[in-house]
Amino acid sequence: MSEDSKIFEIIKKDITDNDVVLYMKGTAQMPQCGFSSVVAQILKHLNVAFKSVDILADPELRQGIKDFTNWPTIPQLYVKGEFIGGCDIVKEMFQSGELQKLLTELEIEHSSEVPV
Repeated sequence: MSEDSKIFEIIKKDITDNDVVLYMKGTAQMPQCGFSSVVAQILKHLNVAFKSVDILADPELRQGIKDFTNWPTIPQLYVKGEFIGGCDIVKEMFQSGELQKLLTELEIEHSSEVPV
């Protein structure tokens, strides 16, 4: 089994076992970049339970998640196993109410607050 497939198996397990997973720089409590912080704050604002995965702790995972999605940037948000997007996409979805609608459709518990 190659390194890539080991990392892909770990990623698949994470996004299968958890309804909402955020691959980010740092942790939800201590983000290490502004973009990761924004997405974590949106999820916290909506009271969404999520698993955060610090890609800085594992260089193989840092590259592996980019290869897995063919998406070059971090953070990356997954909901019910589906890749949603990075900071700009999540922020736009939140501001338009689309993220809250998606969470409702996928039966993810959250508050329905709209942004101010």
